[in-house]
Formats: sequence, structure tokens, C-alpha cells
Amino acid sequence: MDTAQVVHEFWDRMGARDWDGLRALLADDVVVDWPASGERFVGPDNVIGVNEAYPLGWSITVLSVVADGGSVVSEVEVPHEDLGVFRVASFWTVRDGRIVNGREYWTGLGTDPAPAWRARFARRI
Repeated sequence: MDTAQVVHEFWDRMGARDWDGLRALLADDVVVDWPASGERFVGPDNVIGVNEAYPLGWSITVLSVVADGGSVVSEVEVPHEDLGVFRVASFWTVRDGRIVNGREYWTGLGTDPAPAWRARFARRI
């Protein structure tokens, strides 16, 4: 499996809540950071645990995966029936078919309102 496929599989298994399958894609010493909230998850148990414990009602749509060697960037959309729609930009390091490092930036759509002064330069999406 090439590095982009590893990340596609990561999101597919996450969406399917296939925790054993997800574990197979994570290195034993995997580290995943969420800088916006200041959290670091060390080891497969913690990476899987935080996702498994998240309130049910979410799904995942992969919008983009771009790989350059062992560096992979993904963008996904995670709608949640009660909490709204999230977008995630993730930066992965993949070695020997397993994710060894990740840095994810989660944001809720519409949670970062544009200031009025930019309105003359931008169009709403």
C-alpha cells in the first residue's frame, strides 16, 4: 500500500469504526497532535480511544489526499448530527505502511466568522 492509500484506509476504517483495522495502520509509537486544543495522543490506544469515545452521530467524507513520499496531507469533512460540520486538515508521516506521526487541525464550519472589514475582498463559500 502506498502512503496515500494508508491515509485513505485510515479514514475509511475510522468512518467504519473498525478499531482493530485502524490499529493495524498505526505504528506502536504513533503520536498525533491537535495543536488548536493543545492535545497530544501517544500510542495507538490513545489515538483510537479518543475517536472511539467521541459521541456517535458522525460520518467522514474524504475531500483530498495528497502524498509526497512519506508525507501525506488529507482534508476531510466530518458532519455530526448534533454538533455540526467539522473540517479537518491533517498532516501525516507514513513509514513502512503505518502512520507514525500526525498533526490535525479541526474546525467547525462557521465557527470562525469573517470580520466585516474583509467583506469587500471576499465572496462567501
